[in-house]
Formats: sequence, structure tokens, C-alpha cells
Amino acid sequence: MERPIGQILRELAEEEPGRPAVTAPDRTVTRAELERRSNRLARAYADLGVAHGDMVTLALRNGAEFVEACFALWKLGAVPQPVSWRAPRIERERIVELAEAKLVVGAAPEEHPGRATLPPGFEPDASLSDEPLLPDAIAPSWKAGTSGGSTGAPKLIVGTVPGVFDPENLSSPFMRPRETQLLPGPLYHAAPFAWAFRGLLLGHHLVLMERFDPAETLALIDRHRVDCVLLVPTMMTRIWKLPEEVKASADLSSLKEVVHVAAPCPPWLKEEWIRWLGPERVQEFYAGSEAQGITIITGEEWLRKPGSVGRPAMGSQVRILDPVTHEDLPPGAVGEIFMLPEGGTGSTYRYVGAEPRRTVDGWDSIGDLGWLDEDGYLFLADRAVDMVITGGANVYPAEVEAALESHPAVRCSAVIGLPDDDLGERLHAIVETDEDLEEEELRAHLEERLVRYKIPRSFELVSERLRDDAGKVRRSALKAERIERPARAGEAA
Repeated sequence: MERPIGQILRELAEEEPGRPAVTAPDRTVTRAELERRSNRLARAYADLGVAHGDMVTLALRNGAEFVEACFALWKLGAVPQPVSWRAPRIERERIVELAEAKLVVGAAPEEHPGRATLPPGFEPDASLSDEPLLPDAIAPSWKAGTSGGSTGAPKLIVGTVPGVFDPENLSSPFMRPRETQLLPGPLYHAAPFAWAFRGLLLGHHLVLMERFDPAETLALIDRHRVDCVLLVPTMMTRIWKLPEEVKASADLSSLKEVVHVAAPCPPWLKEEWIRWLGPERVQEFYAGSEAQGITIITGEEWLRKPGSVGRPAMGSQVRILDPVTHEDLPPGAVGEIFMLPEGGTGSTYRYVGAEPRRTVDGWDSIGDLGWLDEDGYLFLADRAVDMVITGGANVYPAEVEAALESHPAVRCSAVIGLPDDDLGERLHAIVETDEDLEEEELRAHLEERLVRYKIPRSFELVSERLRDDAGKVRRSALKAERIERPARAGEAA
């Protein structure tokens, strides 16, 4: 039976108060401590004006503080709205305005004039009660993530699922009660957020890393007898490249599942992990941040269907449509991937600051091209949009280009993804200018406007026009040209 998130935490604390709930680099918090600290924090937030339905922007690092803040908000019926703690002020301001955030946690007062703010490390007044808040509130949305958006402006992806959960309904095959999970990825991203908190509501012990480190990941699996870990292919690559003696020194016998998400996994890498851990322990799911649908594939299935990202799961459906006519295509034919969740159109998300990128009869485009085989397994061919996935993070070129073109010496720009053995793709910026710009000047300009992972790894200065008479940039042609030729003279790598 579905119950308010705050009620579930209280039940877990009453059931086993001393069991660890969160282990972070700085401290471990038991279930009872998480319950009490989030109660007191909820009262502190309420004193600052946070009420039912309000969004609160969280600009916090991975840690117990992030988890406590989310539970405090759910207990008030408010909506956590996480952003990167490293996001520049300009980017965060635009997100905060979209959210109409009642409070910004992890920011200084001068960064958001006219809004309530709390610094990182905030401790509520000890005089505030840490007893449960009754009656139990239900947030209208359990989360509101962010995306750069294909227009170059940020948007909010507001989940339409309210702040309730059913611990008895194990809808995900990768989620079991009372396990220990390791989370190396940032909680402000959609998949790590969902993975972490759904696990906590099933009684998991959540082990958080502030920053991914390949050797430390293996050490933490060994030390905490971790059952499951969520990775992206870049993390898998960096772990695999560790010296053999480092990999062999960690006891991974407790590990039931490595689940990877966020970006296509190179077949050679997947094969190596399956050979290392066994196919029964390597799982994959494919979905968008909007949760329009999901496909899942086990390691055993992948060996039979190499390259596939699985079949539709958890009630979702997949169609492959002709990008022009929108007609359904037969098995084996490449087209645009459309998905529909179990609850139907609009049952998983709504945008603030944007419109759905592409819909047909209520089905959402996932932004990729692919095909289904005769058995209903999905294979990816390419991305239909220009989004670049670098290190497991989604970057929309238009957002980076908009920041570049705010520099007075930049006439035009095109941002593309180039193959990278470590990141999957690295961001490369082609900058149209007549001036003798330095790479350091461009980097400094972008660091004031974009979070670090959105800043290109390489820059190329050109004088020829990048856009045609219709104002279009052919990114696919620019990308193909640079893959086929060596770097030009004067290109900064």
C-alpha cells in the first residue's frame, strides 16, 4: 500500500532505529537519526516559509545533508529541486526563477537576493522539536530535476508521481529490501536520485561517494559488503583500467548487481565486465530523465542479444517510427524511438520552461534512433537530437553555444561530441571569430556560466561561416569531418 514518504521513514526508524541509513565520507546516520534530524530540519524550513507544494532548490554535495534535506521537504509536502552544487551563479539563478523556489539550500544570501537561503552545513536550532510532524503530508511531486534543454535554456523536469511509495511493491527487478547500495554518481542527476531514495525507502543502507574514484569504489564495495552499485560506462571504463593487482585486492563477493545507465556501453567493455563478474551480476537499463519508459536487459540476455539495451519493462511500451511519416516500422528497420509509460501520456513528468521535444499520438520521442528485433529487443543506432553524453552526463550543445556566443568576440559556435575512450564522448567547441582568442579566455568565460562538465575539453577557432543562410548548423557533418581528419593547426586540445 502506498504511504507518504515521511511515514515510511518513521516506520523504518521504529523498526530498527540503530541500523545505518546513510554512510557518507564525513559521517554515518542511523535510521533514527535520519528521522529525528529531518523532523527538526523540516521545522526550520517551515519557519523560512516553506509550505506544501513549494519547490526548494538544493545545491548540495553528495552527503547525509542532501538526504536529510529531501526527507525534511517531503515531510512538509514540498518538492526537492536538486541542482549541481558546482553550477555557476548565472545558471542556478535561471533554474531558481523557473522553480519559483521558496528556499535555496547550499547558497549564500547575496547569491539570490529576495529569496530565503541557507548555507551548506546548516544546522537547525536545537530548540526545535525532532518529534514527527503530523499529519503526514504528501508532496504533489516527489522530485523536480533539471536539464539544459535542446533550446539552450534550462528547464525543469517535474515528476508527476507524488511523494508516496509502496515498499511492498518491488516493481524494479534491481531493488530488494534491506540491501546495501553504493552510489558513486551525483544525487542531482535523475537516475542516482531515484536509485538512492527508492533504495532508502526499502530499508537500504546507502553508501555515498562525494566524488567518483575507481579504486575507492572497489574498496567501498569490499568494506561495506555492498549488494548493488549504480554506474555509468565512463566509471566502468576507469575501474576496468585499474591495475590488475588493485582489482584483485578487493573482495567483491557480496556484490549481487552492477547496474549501468545513462550512456551506451561499448560492447567490448560490457563483455569484459561480464567476463570479470559473471553475466548474472551485470544489468542495464535504458530510459530518459522524464521516465517516459524503460527497457531492461540482464547480462545473460545480452550475451544472446549483444548490443541490445533490452525489452520494455515495468509496463512501458516502445515503438519505432519513421522520423518523417511517423508510421510504425517493421523489426530491423531503423527509426525514431518513442516510448509510453504504464500510466499513459503525461503520467511521469511535466516540463517547466519547455514543451515536450516530440510527441506522436501521446507517445514521447526519447531522442534516439534505433530498431527492434523480432523478439522485441531494442537496439540503439544513433541519437536523433544533438545531445552529447559525456561521462554519463547529458549536455545539450545549444546551451553551451549560447554561453559561448555571449562572449563579444564570438560570432557563432558549434558544439559537438567527439569519440573519447574514457568519457564516451568529449565536448569539442568550434568557435567562429575574427579575433585571436585564447583558450584560457574562453574557458574563463564559460566557467562563469556553466557547470564544469558542460565546458568543452577542446576548442577550435575558425573564420569561415558555421551557419548556412537559414541559420542552421550541420553538427553531424562537422562531427564527421573532425573524426575523419587529424586536428587542425591551431586547434586547442
